[in-house]
Amino acid sequence: MDSRPVNLRQRRSWVAPVLIIGAGPAGLATAACLTAKSIPYLVLEREDCSGSLWKYKTYERLHLHLPKQYCQLPLFPFPASYPTYPSCEQFIVYLENYREHFGIHPVYNTKVTLVEYFSAVGYWIVTAEEKPSYNEHVKIVRYLARSVVIATGENGDPYMPSFSGEEKFTGEISHSMTYRSGEKYEGKKVLVVGVGNTGMELALDLANFGAMPTLVARSKIHIMPRDLLGVFSTFDASLKLLKIFPMWFADKILVFLSWLTLGCTDKYNLIRPAEGPLQMKKMTGHTPVLDVGTVAKIRSGHIKVVPAIDQLTEDGATFENGVEEKFDAIIMATGYKCSVTSEWFKVEGEPFEKEEIFNAEWKGRYGLYPVGMSKQGLMGCARDAVHVANCIADLEANRRINPT
Repeated sequence: MDSRPVNLRQRRSWVAPVLIIGAGPAGLATAACLTAKSIPYLVLEREDCSGSLWKYKTYERLHLHLPKQYCQLPLFPFPASYPTYPSCEQFIVYLENYREHFGIHPVYNTKVTLVEYFSAVGYWIVTAEEKPSYNEHVKIVRYLARSVVIATGENGDPYMPSFSGEEKFTGEISHSMTYRSGEKYEGKKVLVVGVGNTGMELALDLANFGAMPTLVARSKIHIMPRDLLGVFSTFDASLKLLKIFPMWFADKILVFLSWLTLGCTDKYNLIRPAEGPLQMKKMTGHTPVLDVGTVAKIRSGHIKVVPAIDQLTEDGATFENGVEEKFDAIIMATGYKCSVTSEWFKVEGEPFEKEEIFNAEWKGRYGLYPVGMSKQGLMGCARDAVHVANCIADLEANRRINPT
């Protein structure tokens, strides 16, 4: 299928309807939807491949946390042979097949530095630094487009919190983005900071490789089994319950079923908040943790859970409860932050805050669209891509009717 991308080997300057920034799932999904509507586009990607976060910054045991039907991108379902929860490797293959199926050819190693709108011409001018290979000089390239899609994702750059005394710690401090498996940590005491899905899975992986992991639970969390009673997808059950009951009652059912599966987690320092899991997701965007075996390791004593860090020491850490322990390594499973900065954007030469872009009222203003920024994961990427492609198609149709 021809996606009508521009061949930059033939043209160094480019003026066309749509410029997509980011070649992860959000950018590829948007490109595919535009392809289906025969709208030309160009995709810029700062890394050397599509889906770089999945290829370079994930751990080996990672599987999708939701059933595959909720994670597939528009117009191209997962293969029937894939399991309910595809592995990271399977998802990477899926992304590559997706890119090839729709003929998407991103311009790699191209980092956007400025996105500026000029109403006099009705175009965005996007400035980027292009470095095709390590031995080449950086080239400044500018692109013109009527619409710009910000598809860099919510997980662009690692978030590394700072702690008092961290300069004293003589062990290794790393971010989860560099973690592949627990093999090298065998026999070591490892402090994992963060009890989201990543932190919980890293602790499980470390325990399976013979390490002695300790989880830092800094805040209250909802831990749900990935499959209720080992049979029903918790996410699928949530959607079905919301069709029948109000959210507060659906939350009570989910928490009760979780208790039947996992038992009471409070006694392991994993305290549930007063708000139910669905209500918390709605209020804060924080997703409940979906357990795939970590709680069992905590119950058996193979994984410890401690409160927030007070400070780091030369050979370990002290915690808010006054306890001090020694550790060989610390892994920050503290997530990522959006790589988009406010310095990127200007309108008529005046800067504005990036928060304005991701406000619902901003979608489509001046032809600027965020995709995959709604804290809804892959399902949000797919939904946003369809919506934005429809908006751009309507805009292009109106321009053909009223060219002025």
